[in-house]
Amino acid sequence: MSTLLHRYVGRDSPLARLQDHAARLGRLQTVLADALPTQFAHACRVANLKDDVLTLTAHGSAIAVRLKQMIPSLQEHFARAGHPVQRIKIKVGLPDGGQKRPASPLRALSPTARASIEALAAALPVDAPLRKSLETLARRGRA
Repeated sequence: MSTLLHRYVGRDSPLARLQDHAARLGRLQTVLADALPTQFAHACRVANLKDDVLTLTAHGSAIAVRLKQMIPSLQEHFARAGHPVQRIKIKVGLPDGGQKRPASPLRALSPTARASIEALAAALPVDAPLRKSLETLARRGRA
């Protein structure tokens, strides 16, 4: 941290406590990654440590079940690493980054296709749901 930031972050300030807690969680994440098989290390994260209860998140229920089976060995591993925990809770969480589905690409209709869809829509009754869908398709395909 820079000297200026140290001036604002006193020993007893909430920001200093938050920084210490984040650093502790980072160390626990390193210990967790060392304790897990390589296929699980990328899918498990340390979520919190409060009152000697360590909360882990797993990216999927199958990994969460496997982690629950590993709790005794994980507690031993954390104790050997100098981080004794009384209990370990496992929660199913979302993958990091909140990965969103990519937007579907815009597709343009050829003038012939658009004309055919409009002709089919015009041949249908005015209140037909298919007609409304075809009109929407023709309108969006004008790009």
